[in-house]
Amino acid sequence: GQVVYSIAEETERGAPVGNIAKDLGIEAATLAARKFRMLTGSSKQYFNINASTGALSVNEPIDREQLCELKSACLLNYELVLENPLELYRMEFKVLDVNDNSPVFPLSEYHINMPEFLSPGARFTLPSARDLDEGTNGVQNYTLSSDEHFHLEMQTRGDGSKYPELVLKKALDREQQATHRLVLTAKDGGDPPKSGNVSVIVTVLDTNDNAPEFEHSVYRASILENSPSGTLVVQVHATDLDEGPNGEIRYSFSNTTSAELQRMFSIHPHTGEVTVNGVLAVQRPLLELLIEARDNGAFGMSSTAKLLVEITDVNNHGPEITVTYLSSPIPEDAVPGTVIALLSILDKDPGENGKIACQIPDNLPFQLKPSLENYYSLVTSGLLDRELISEYNITITATDLGSPPITTQKTLWVQISDVNDNPPVFSADSFDVFVEENNPLGAFLYQVSASDPDTGENGRVSYTLRNSTVAGSPLASLLSVSAANGSIYARRAFDFEQLKSFSFQVEAKDNGLPALSAAITVNVYISDQNDNAPAILYPTSPNGSVAVEVVPRLADEDYLVTKVVADDDDNAQNAWLSYHLTYSSDSTLFHLSPHTGELRTTRSMRSTDFLKHKVVVVVQDHGDPPLSSTVTVGILLADTLPQVLPDFDDYGQPPPLLNATNIYLIASLACVSFVFAAFLLFFAVMRL
Repeated sequence: GQVVYSIAEETERGAPVGNIAKDLGIEAATLAARKFRMLTGSSKQYFNINASTGALSVNEPIDREQLCELKSACLLNYELVLENPLELYRMEFKVLDVNDNSPVFPLSEYHINMPEFLSPGARFTLPSARDLDEGTNGVQNYTLSSDEHFHLEMQTRGDGSKYPELVLKKALDREQQATHRLVLTAKDGGDPPKSGNVSVIVTVLDTNDNAPEFEHSVYRASILENSPSGTLVVQVHATDLDEGPNGEIRYSFSNTTSAELQRMFSIHPHTGEVTVNGVLAVQRPLLELLIEARDNGAFGMSSTAKLLVEITDVNNHGPEITVTYLSSPIPEDAVPGTVIALLSILDKDPGENGKIACQIPDNLPFQLKPSLENYYSLVTSGLLDRELISEYNITITATDLGSPPITTQKTLWVQISDVNDNPPVFSADSFDVFVEENNPLGAFLYQVSASDPDTGENGRVSYTLRNSTVAGSPLASLLSVSAANGSIYARRAFDFEQLKSFSFQVEAKDNGLPALSAAITVNVYISDQNDNAPAILYPTSPNGSVAVEVVPRLADEDYLVTKVVADDDDNAQNAWLSYHLTYSSDSTLFHLSPHTGELRTTRSMRSTDFLKHKVVVVVQDHGDPPLSSTVTVGILLADTLPQVLPDFDDYGQPPPLLNATNIYLIASLACVSFVFAAFLLFFAVMRL
């Protein structure tokens, strides 16, 4: 938006100008919160904004003549920048002229040498006054003090400008009056009007009655602003009808030409060639100089001509890129059209040389959009993904339309901040974990790991167990997981015989807001250990007694005495059982199948066999180390089952391998053998 204010120059400090909030339709209470700023290219801050009311007031009085010199329109441009959201408003202040300057002549006295023989009607150019005010406040008319010999007339040059001339009304007589003192007054059109005076001293001379005359009253020339020193601008020419020294002409710049222009240009006193004398450091496209032609008479006569020099611009200024606002970093979820930066791009050259074309590389998700005059907005044009690209170096290229064009580049570094748009990711959908039973408490089972490409808290992953039950027990009573690294630990020992496998889920959750999560299934398989000895199911021996089996007295060979039946709760080879006969009261009578546990007779029974027999059977698994169980079976040879079974507890115990008597016999035999060997050795030595 844009708003235009008008204010008279020299308005006192604190005077109200307007209300920017009301004029732009902005809530005044939000100005401070939105960090308003007034931007201007001026070196002074002429205006203030009240942050609470939006009132616009004068901060420093404006001197229009100092600020804008001779410009017809004096404008001050400001930009009001607001944030959250970013908005830019243009304010234009028209500084109105007041009649605060009086007309001023370049000299305090102006001297004219006038020959006495001049006829009435002779004309002499008078100095023009300068008034820094514009329009009607500038110089409007001239008056001359009363004198019987002179009167004042206004003349118009070819370009329409007016200047005063002194006209001889009555012939002069130097012998009666050699000097005439006149007062030239310039008045402006202000209310009240102001005026300025200069003394015009006319000296009456006796010689040189013709002034030089220029071929043209106005000369026009055009040069490039970068023309080097010595470049010819124009050659002026004047003629003088007098002869001798009175007709010789010298050229110079009039005293009314500013000293600045006299330093930029020089004029040859004899040829009238005007050349460039220095750097043409001016901002005005048209320069006005007054050239005076004066003869070499004893009392030289002069005339003036105007020289208008048009400065043709060349493309000698490159675009200037200024970053007014930059938002970095920006979140990766910024929607297309989000304003990233506000740029001011200016070129001091006028016309086509000052027009600018701006661009950024096409392969970026950004776009450069023109805003207000000389302002561009850098906005997002696509979706951003910090995980793919975390920062951008955006090169802004500004090229003017001059010939040859001048290019300026500026690089903006824009960082992309992370948002929580990625959940944690496991490397697989499930994991299988194998653990042996009877594990120690706190045993490490497995470590799950999930990755999150986000950064900071958005990428920090923590792990938890999802609530569930295993064999009727809460999962938390079986396992625990480290929230920091996903390590899974056993909280109790597993028993393969009770629980062979189970599954649960581990959840990985990041610390973003809102948090994102993922889960993985962990399958736990418990492997068996040989922790159960075989259990003998048959024959049973209640209360630790001997199990009794009855066999016919004349049983045939391979008669089935009994079958030992056993079971092992372990699994696989830990439950593979073998049967062994470790003791038999008659080793020739019975044999045991190692795989089936069947106890059978080795031969037919004889009448001479003992009626009671006792065997010890060991059932052993194939674990490492193996476990075993023992059962003692008493065998009674009888054709009928007796009413009372005999006692087998003390019958047929296997004799001990060594007893006290055997030990004494062995020791005695060893001693006798030693004595006999010593005697033989002694006998052999004596014979030798």
